[in-house]
Amino acid sequence: MRARMAIYRAGIKVESIEVSLKNKPQSLLDYSPKATVPVLVTIRGKVIEQSRDIMMWALNQSDRDNWLMQTDSVAQEQMKKLIDTCDNDFKPLLDRYKYFDRYPEFSQQDYRQQAEFFLQLLDDRLAQNNFLMDKNMRLADIAIFPFVRQFANTDTEWFNASKYKNLQRWLNVCVNTTMFETIMANRKNLNK
Repeated sequence: MRARMAIYRAGIKVESIEVSLKNKPQSLLDYSPKATVPVLVTIRGKVIEQSRDIMMWALNQSDRDNWLMQTDSVAQEQMKKLIDTCDNDFKPLLDRYKYFDRYPEFSQQDYRQQAEFFLQLLDDRLAQNNFLMDKNMRLADIAIFPFVRQFANTDTEWFNASKYKNLQRWLNVCVNTTMFETIMANRKNLNK
């Protein structure tokens, strides 16, 4: 989702091909031996295999809303660290929380509690601003919110009753953007 949102925001036209990871097409394997999605193949034949790299590729072509915060190196470094924490620390815990039966070392509640360090970090940041970096949506928001959405959807009753009110507000704003609604509608149309 985050790669699609960056491509959408950059105004880049791409051909989207949905694939079943249970029945991977040979063309995916030809382009990407890792055979996971997303994979972007540029017109020049460059293969980009990570959603974060796809986001950077798109925004380096067109960043009309300054999602990369090009003129603020301190904010760029903070944003990078926040996304790194999401990708390297929170995302593995999210997977264990969602698929706790595959990880019997701890209970689902234990994995949720382990992941709450990140929810608290985000909630604290959002107590200061509407978005993670400042008053505007930035790369950090788009890079992180799909994973928070997955976390929230794992147990919506718990999440909605949780103390993370700033995070709940932010997630609601992100999910209700025209950008997100458009990429989700486009994805549904591709699956028909």
